[in-house]
Amino acid sequence: MEKLYTTGEVAKLFRVSYVAVKKWAYAGKIKFIKTPGGKYRYPESEVGRLLAMLFERFF
Repeated sequence: MEKLYTTGEVAKLFRVSYVAVKKWAYAGKIKFIKTPGGKYRYPESEVGRLLAMLFERFF
């Protein structure tokens, strides 16, 4: 089973605010899974995809 990250964990990884990650989700820039309780979870594959995209863009 794939690891799921919380919004706060993703924000820490990218060194951005919690709100920025939510905006990415709303804009479709990062895929998420919504739990039955309404929480957002981000699959490890999506986090890795974004990291790779940023790495390619800046290096």
